[in-house]
Amino acid sequence: MAIKRCLSSINVVEAAKIRIKNVFRNGLPVYLSFSGGKDSLCLAQLTMNLIQSREINPAQLTVQFIDEEAIFPCMEEKVREWRRKFLLAGAAFEWFCLEVKHYNCFNELSNDETFICWDRYKKDVWVRQPPSFAIRNHPVLKPRADAYQDFLPRACSDGITITGIRTAESVQRLQNIAVVNRAGNMMTKRHQVFPIYDWKDKDVWMYLYEEKVDIPEIYLFLWQTGSNRKQMRVSQFFSIDTAKSLVKMNEYYPDLMERIVRREPNAYLASLYWDSEMFGRSTAARKQNEKGIQEKDYKAALLELFSDMEGNFETSHKRYVAERYRKFFMSVSAIVDNKDCKAIYEGLISGDPKLRSYRALYQTIYGKYVKAAKKKEDTHNG
Repeated sequence: MAIKRCLSSINVVEAAKIRIKNVFRNGLPVYLSFSGGKDSLCLAQLTMNLIQSREINPAQLTVQFIDEEAIFPCMEEKVREWRRKFLLAGAAFEWFCLEVKHYNCFNELSNDETFICWDRYKKDVWVRQPPSFAIRNHPVLKPRADAYQDFLPRACSDGITITGIRTAESVQRLQNIAVVNRAGNMMTKRHQVFPIYDWKDKDVWMYLYEEKVDIPEIYLFLWQTGSNRKQMRVSQFFSIDTAKSLVKMNEYYPDLMERIVRREPNAYLASLYWDSEMFGRSTAARKQNEKGIQEKDYKAALLELFSDMEGNFETSHKRYVAERYRKFFMSVSAIVDNKDCKAIYEGLISGDPKLRSYRALYQTIYGKYVKAAKKKEDTHNG
């Protein structure tokens, strides 16, 4: 889908303030999704400034934090700090420690695609203990069956949720928000509004700097270990965004890896095989490790995988994902090269439960084909 970008007469900060004030003007309860990460810190600071300038009513606001158990100590500390700020400002703050499902990128080998946060049957190996004030259950929660994306819309159905999602984070987010805006809607079907959706990474860091917002130290540690600005995405330990940093962070949190491996034994794979085909990472370290090795015929490897769907993809969800990949591969098999097939193969074997890699591949491969066809047509006409 072609997406048209339009310039505005105001900067992104002023635009975000207007969006937040418009949400509060509805008079409905407002829920703010907060994680303690850089994007939600921007949203929190914007909201706090509007409360302090009396432009929005804090009595309407409930801040919600989904504690996913396996988080960095500095993230917990930062959320506690902001909990105090919002409570003092007159807003409510809900700190959830619930049994919700979370994707675990280390569980591919054990055929288990879900991690249950705060699993009642694994209390003895929890990464950390929940705060005493945490909410441990909820009337609309389906414990162990819901992901937080399922639970929150039901819990917030009486109001509007504002969250720090940005289109610069992924092609999929850009497309989804473009579809919402094109339909003339100001929020999604789940009553979500994204006040900072058009912020770029530099806007986020500049705003945090100018507002003197104290950030979790994990970002400084990531920078010190060589991560660039676009790689600084911090979430639950076992998600693909954070897993790659676990081994490096052991230098800063000496007992961290021990606690993580106790909770999830397959996490040791991060230290052994992160820069390999297993996790589908295109890093300099992987290129060095594979130097001199003859490149695999990835088209043949894909055909081999798809020839035995039952045997190669053990769970129903894996077979569903594999079927989507198979249909996509068949539709582009005439135009892809070995590099494209490699990307499809690695997206499939490294696990893609939410089909994020699949959608990115779809955009990239078809986009490359259209671009090449247009260039060929221009050359012919010229």
